[in-house]
Amino acid sequence: MTDLSLYRNIGIFAHVDAGKTTTTERILKLTGKIHKTGEVHDGAATTDFMEQEQERGITIQSAATTCFWKDHRLNIIDTPGHVDFTVEVYRSLKVLDGGVGVFCGSGGVEPQSETNWRYANESEVARIIFVNKLDRIGADFLRVVDQVKKVLGANPLIMTLPIGREDGFVGVVDVLTKKAYVWDDTGLPENFEVVDVPADMVDDVEKYHELLIETAVEQDDDVMEAYLEGETPSVEDIKRCIRNGTRTMDFFPTYCGSAFKNKGVQLVLDAVVDYLPSPTEVDPQPLTDEAGEPTGEVATVSTEEPLRALAFKIMDDRFGALTFVRIYSGVLEKGMTILNSFTGKTERIGRMVEMHADDRNEIDRAQAGDIIACVGMKNVQTGHTLCDPNHPCTLEAMVFPEPVISIAVAPKDKGGSEKMGIAIGKMVAEDPSFRVATDEDSGETILMGMGELHLDIKVDILNRTYGVELEVGKPQVAYRETITMAVEDSYTHKKQSGGSGQFGKIDYRIKPGEPGSGFKFESTVVGGNVPKEFFPAIEKGFNLMMEEGPLAGFPVLDVEIELYDGSYHAVDSSAVAFELAARGAFRQSMPKAGPQIIEPIMKVDVFTPEDHVGDVIGDLNRRRGMIKDQEPGTTGVRIKADVPLAEMFGYIGTLRTMTSGRGQFSMEFAHYLPCPNSVAEKVIEEEKARQEAKKK
Repeated sequence: MTDLSLYRNIGIFAHVDAGKTTTTERILKLTGKIHKTGEVHDGAATTDFMEQEQERGITIQSAATTCFWKDHRLNIIDTPGHVDFTVEVYRSLKVLDGGVGVFCGSGGVEPQSETNWRYANESEVARIIFVNKLDRIGADFLRVVDQVKKVLGANPLIMTLPIGREDGFVGVVDVLTKKAYVWDDTGLPENFEVVDVPADMVDDVEKYHELLIETAVEQDDDVMEAYLEGETPSVEDIKRCIRNGTRTMDFFPTYCGSAFKNKGVQLVLDAVVDYLPSPTEVDPQPLTDEAGEPTGEVATVSTEEPLRALAFKIMDDRFGALTFVRIYSGVLEKGMTILNSFTGKTERIGRMVEMHADDRNEIDRAQAGDIIACVGMKNVQTGHTLCDPNHPCTLEAMVFPEPVISIAVAPKDKGGSEKMGIAIGKMVAEDPSFRVATDEDSGETILMGMGELHLDIKVDILNRTYGVELEVGKPQVAYRETITMAVEDSYTHKKQSGGSGQFGKIDYRIKPGEPGSGFKFESTVVGGNVPKEFFPAIEKGFNLMMEEGPLAGFPVLDVEIELYDGSYHAVDSSAVAFELAARGAFRQSMPKAGPQIIEPIMKVDVFTPEDHVGDVIGDLNRRRGMIKDQEPGTTGVRIKADVPLAEMFGYIGTLRTMTSGRGQFSMEFAHYLPCPNSVAEKVIEEEKARQEAKKK
């Protein structure tokens, strides 16, 4: 049996362009997993193996790989930094025990770093911080540490200090051991010397060394007492304290270096082994019932327990469908029969592989703590629990964001539609934030996703990977409808047509719900005026009507309905009659409740050089944006704003023109807000024209 204390399941995550993939490449080289490092800018990075990733120099899907460092097995997932693919980060963090947050030495804490950090907090993943790219102009380690405190509200524990700045960056000082690591100019990671701390840094190192010890000893009362009495704690004791504080997220050990120049990465690997938790040290995953409510039980990480595993990613490649699985307890062996607790069906495990980006090694067994892939599983989707058929259970499910943008697509030639259907089916299984629908009236295929880039990549994959050429329509915003006033009303459904008729009368109140609350139904009927067995039918009737609002037929959000009275007929009343009554009531009352169109508002984060700030803010205001914050940095200014998605199409082109190509931005969905009347009228008009055109 493998010793689980020697396992580390870690993810590497950061803002786009902070150097995650380059850091992963250096780790693979140092651990002997690859012999030639590939560069992102050359399109040769190991974990960026999709054509689209190599061309654009960005990571699109998370890639898994396994390597060894100092007798420890590291399962590493390199995640995307781009906001349109955050679902990849979210589901990777869900199955990891620890993480390395990479920050750019000059860019600092960027927008996507915040989102990923928030996800990691929600998933309670212990992290170490690596401030990368310290060889770049404008890089400043202590400024980034400050930003981590202010922007992320985290407590960074400085473990290394840089020697030299920008071009003069040659190495790092280990604050704990007070040793300096200096690399030569060959760029080879193994060419370094351990020397004394440079004379001009002695005071600083002393200051941070004391701070490190004071922070660490707070984790252990005995060590702290001894320290207060003047006893110097041993390095082992301090490491044990740091490990404990990292696991409980009281602080985050913070390292610095330059992955591209191969400086400082060994110390990060040592920190992964020394301070990040093994699978057995993490709080076990909670188990839930079928409705997703916690049962109070947990999946204890042990090979003695029954099998419990989570499918966290589906990937289709040249060998067939791969299902990535994190095993929480028990053992998984080739030929075993397992239960998918979501579908209630059993599956036989055929081939199992250990992943190295897009290469694989066949294996016959895997155990608690492992991250592996199974080949050819049929009905498994992201978030499904795989378990022992004799001990069914459900692990806490994953929750994915709703898409905010859609495009209509059609194959260019007739023969392409079947091919497109199969390809889209595979892509939806791979990416839970990507949805597809068919417009019943026009027969158009509608693709829905998290942003323009997200859908752009999907169309590109359909074209190149699956050979389907598409005609793509204009992006559509996911507008919704809601109500602004409470209405009390009554509706009677009555139908008489020989034999037994239909009768159902309901008295109800409709009122606006809290933003984000969706649809709520409650019954306060007393005295049996409407029998209890008809409540579900009434709720179903109202709920089905939420799909089409009264103004333009958009889905309706945030409505509360209370059934307070009504009457029934002993013979003519039925569930169907009451469901039809609810549908009629919805049609009758919604137009009276002050319906309005609401639109998705995006949290936009723009980086611009200082001399273009006025232009950028003016442009965001023209786009109906609300400026929330401005943060000056060394190389430019970050502007945070809330802007309607409808106004953001093609923004990157405008921003680049305004800032001579130096501006960057990212955006993610924030919330829905009412449209101004002039915009709402235009939206309703356009939607009605679209519906009319379809009918023809």
